Amino acid sequence: MNSMNVSNLERVAKQIRRNIVEMVGIGKAGHLGGSCSSADIATVLYFHKLRRKDDDLCWSDRDRLIFSKGHAALCQYAALAELGIIDRAELTRVKTLGGILQGHPDMVRCPGIEANTGSLGQGLSISLGLALAKRLDKSPARIYCIIGDGELNEGQCWEAAMAAAHYKVDNLVAIIDRNHLQATDETSKIMSCDRIDEKFRAFGWETLTVDGHNIEQIIEVLDKADTVEEKPVAIVAETVKGKGVSFAEGKVQYHNGTLTKDEYDEAIAGLL
Repeated sequence: MNSMNVSNLERVAKQIRRNIVEMVGIGKAGHLGGSCSSADIATVLYFHKLRRKDDDLCWSDRDRLIFSKGHAALCQYAALAELGIIDRAELTRVKTLGGILQGHPDMVRCPGIEANTGSLGQGLSISLGLALAKRLDKSPARIYCIIGDGELNEGQCWEAAMAAAHYKVDNLVAIIDRNHLQATDETSKIMSCDRIDEKFRAFGWETLTVDGHNIEQIIEVLDKADTVEEKPVAIVAETVKGKGVSFAEGKVQYHNGTLTKDEYDEAIAGLL
């Protein structure tokens, strides 16, 4: 695929957030906060970094992106619509009977989805399995996994982290969406997971940090991850929950909240 320049990627990220708001709609619960915090990371991956073929979604050497934080599927759907992989009309049918876009990603019904996720903690294990399989195939494919910081409460994440380092899986990149909020409160209050970079480093990973809303920095850190050999890479991306929707930024109630008509209109206007 042809990569985009920074200004075009910023424009796409704004459109992805607009798509997210439109999918949440008025008076329906939707995961606005965590979808918006991941938008810039997903934009760089889908529109700049991932090796893929538009005419062959099953190309064996494609890079894979796994959203371990499956509740942020709206971000994936928004990106897939902008890529033309799914029909934009499907965005109006999210979480409806017969629609292909459900509250969590479904790889059977939705093209472009690489794994069913949503039971938090499982995505890194899935990504590790894919990375090991691609290594056996001698494929150049790389596996990227977006993980929520609240998701790191799950022990399975750390089992996968230990195994990935042990097997020196250097085609695996974990990106932690560090927005400091989870379903009901601050991550520090529910189960503190400070110094995430140090924790992954102690497990044997190469660790990098980045401003998760700075497109240029995200490109640079992903390029740097390409150069790491014989160990997996963990990128801690500092983000803001609800980024791009001013009244939702940093507010836990928009993790899976509803929008009034006035809020919806304000959010859309701010993303024009």
